[in-house]
Amino acid sequence: VQIPIGTEQNFQGVIDLLQMKAHIFLADGSGKFETKPIPAELEEEARRFNEKMLEDIVETDDELMAAYLDGEEISPDRLKETFRHGVLTRQLIPVLCGSGLANKGIPMLLDAVVDYFPSPADRPPFSGTSPDDGENITRQASYDEPLSAQVIKIIVDQHLGKLSIFRVISGKLSSDSIAYNSTRKSKERIGHIFFLQGKGQKAAAAAKAGEIAAVAKLKETHTGDTLCDESHKIEFAPITFPKPVISYAISPKSRGDEEKVSLSLQRLQEEDPSLSVRWNTETQESLVSGMGQVHLEVVIERLKRKFGVEVTMNIPKVPYKETVKTAAKSQGKYKRQSGGRGQFGDTWLEIEPLPHGEGFEFINKIVGGVIPKQYIPAVEKGVHEAMADGVLSGCYPMTDVRVTLYDGSYHVVDSSEMAFKIAGSMGFKKAAVEAKPALLEPIMDMDVIVPDECLGDVIGDLNSRRGKILGVEPRANSQTVKVQAPMSEVLQYATDLRSLTGGRGVFTMEFSHYE
Repeated sequence: VQIPIGTEQNFQGVIDLLQMKAHIFLADGSGKFETKPIPAELEEEARRFNEKMLEDIVETDDELMAAYLDGEEISPDRLKETFRHGVLTRQLIPVLCGSGLANKGIPMLLDAVVDYFPSPADRPPFSGTSPDDGENITRQASYDEPLSAQVIKIIVDQHLGKLSIFRVISGKLSSDSIAYNSTRKSKERIGHIFFLQGKGQKAAAAAKAGEIAAVAKLKETHTGDTLCDESHKIEFAPITFPKPVISYAISPKSRGDEEKVSLSLQRLQEEDPSLSVRWNTETQESLVSGMGQVHLEVVIERLKRKFGVEVTMNIPKVPYKETVKTAAKSQGKYKRQSGGRGQFGDTWLEIEPLPHGEGFEFINKIVGGVIPKQYIPAVEKGVHEAMADGVLSGCYPMTDVRVTLYDGSYHVVDSSEMAFKIAGSMGFKKAAVEAKPALLEPIMDMDVIVPDECLGDVIGDLNSRRGKILGVEPRANSQTVKVQAPMSEVLQYATDLRSLTGGRGVFTMEFSHYE
């Protein structure tokens, strides 16, 4: 519906093909423009595009098509009405041009949204369920229906606090009223309602069906929650957000900022549900996960700008583990004598592998009191501490191991819990070294969706990452590659897949097992 006047740095304005007028924008970035006749050098091109546009529009209406072929004059209003119908039925997609950076073409874009896009009244009824019995309920986008609204976005404002932006689906929501949050089963006091206009706000007495407005300081409401009339309850399906695909470990640049960083990330997470923040107990790192590297870089920049905290981003550590492949026995004996009372603990341990995922099992087979009962838990504690650091690396925990305490000895005076704890730790380490210790690597399940023409490159790349291709399923103009790959090889996969597919490839990833 438009063609540009000039391109790149010479872009001056647009030609409206419906009105056949030229809109020339001022160069000061104000967004102001003058409407003039089409420049002579662009008249022929504009006429050619105008004819093509007319043909596309009249093809969606048989009656108008017949009038057009008969050479009848079609009024601009009739043409506009047919164009709008074509957009609503998804037969036509309006294409406009402009520059957001130079603030050119924006008024025409907004006018096109108003003129051609579906209003709430053009939509079918909204479906929801009753929070009491789960029955399906519908709401028309009408002022006469009971109140129903859905929170679509949350913004944390430094001055106003938490702003909940909501869309009123039916009825109206008034300032200084009570609304029922059917998602959280709680009541919320609605304060002043206002419309967001750029950086400013415009106060409103109420927000009606079809309008998007904001309210401050709702206590329990989150993104996707439903607000409704308590006597006419309805709950809309929550908004589904894509799963994060890339993670970084973050740490504060200044010592003592840990709590400030944690609180700031929590507030950003309220605004952005596609952002995930968690503490990895295995690697002792704070992990931030998002939709891509740029997403996380923006989060880091916002932490600095909004909350005044600076953090560093690092590639996360891979949570390797250790296990043993065979059984082994060993003695752990701790004996110290230094003047007064000494320390004495003597244990015999057998360790053997358990099936993957079984964790740890401790068996006490002491008979005849060769080790007093009160010292048995100390031996288990010593084994636990030795397992926490492993024997191959000194930093990865051991798992899938059964430890049996079957013999030992003690001293009536010198034995203590501490001595048996150390003896248990020594015995475990000796036996583990002899039991063929092995490193366990985390393996991820991945679904990689790529365009048909990129399939070979992506599979080749996954094979080079030690990936195990489980299958390829066709989709519309694309393929889904199901693969298992080591976590260490795919930590930065989001960036690499974007390069391989020109930004068109997407993937999901979740932990599968250790191998």
